[in-house]
Amino acid sequence: MADDDSEKTHDPTQKKLDDAHERGDVAKSQEVNTWFLLAGATLVLSTFNGSVGGGLQTPLKNLLQNSWMMRTDGPGLLMLAKSLCMSILSTMGMPILFLVIAALAGNLVQHRLVFSTEGLVPKFSKLSPMEGAKRVFGKQALANFLKGLFKLVLLGAVMCAVLWPERFRLDALIHIDPSAILGITTSLTLQLMGSVVAMLAFVAIADFFFQYRTWYEKLKMSLQEVKEEYKQSEGDPHIKGKIKQLRQQNMKKRMMAAVPKASVIITNPTHYAVALSYERGMTAPICVAKGVDNIALKIREVAGKHDIPIVENVPLARALYATVEIDEEIPGEHYHAVAEVIGYVMGLKRGLSGRTP
Repeated sequence: MADDDSEKTHDPTQKKLDDAHERGDVAKSQEVNTWFLLAGATLVLSTFNGSVGGGLQTPLKNLLQNSWMMRTDGPGLLMLAKSLCMSILSTMGMPILFLVIAALAGNLVQHRLVFSTEGLVPKFSKLSPMEGAKRVFGKQALANFLKGLFKLVLLGAVMCAVLWPERFRLDALIHIDPSAILGITTSLTLQLMGSVVAMLAFVAIADFFFQYRTWYEKLKMSLQEVKEEYKQSEGDPHIKGKIKQLRQQNMKKRMMAAVPKASVIITNPTHYAVALSYERGMTAPICVAKGVDNIALKIREVAGKHDIPIVENVPLARALYATVEIDEEIPGEHYHAVAEVIGYVMGLKRGLSGRTP
């Protein structure tokens, strides 16, 4: 059965994941952000409730006690507002910083930092009734509804479990001194918030994995998309094949042009051919051409036209073809065998020159 390219069954490539991140399209659960903010608020309330209360009490108490002494003209009110703002900021600065860190942490645990303005660009597709219906009745909307219903039931159960045993104590609050009410309500609030944070941790984890899976499935690719991305990143295979073919042709032409300068051709005798060049003073012979089958035949033909000696040595021809590249010196382990061949060839040349009248 042929593959259906329209089906997105292939995992997204790293390039597609990076492109999605640059667009601001990342896996994100709002429940994780909510959990971090709620956990941060609980930590702030448990840690700074005394210092914040005392820090706010002093300037506000002075404001009420000394209100008759304060100037009410423009500069006086401006100075009073500035003094109150400085007092509130100095008291609330650290708790606010904790909440900001919690908000940032809620995003950073899900994905790396994102800087994208694409989300600000208006998209007319969002005005489509069909797209709106998909958002209202789609899988994401159903998941959000079930999640909201579960949270409502869960929070109700937590509140009942925490507050029900304290119902008689809460009824008695109307009869006790007002200064003691704050301590009791703070204790119950911290107990309630701690229970909610513990319960919502499971909701946040489950929602994150759901959101990640949904996001990952959305980015899956069809076979055609994988092919197109490969062409864009690695180049068109047809073009790369053509370039490789041209390189091979150019290399073949260069080798054939170098064969007439060779000192000897070592052959298999029919399947392999290696052309070596050597002159006095060189440290080792250099391979100027090599090939198998048709290229080997062409090397022998060119060598025959230019009276280049051809020596048959099956193991040496195979070994040189496998271990030496074009324009490289032969490996040291073949020095002795090649030296014998070149010595034999030079001896032939001397013998021929000696018989020349």
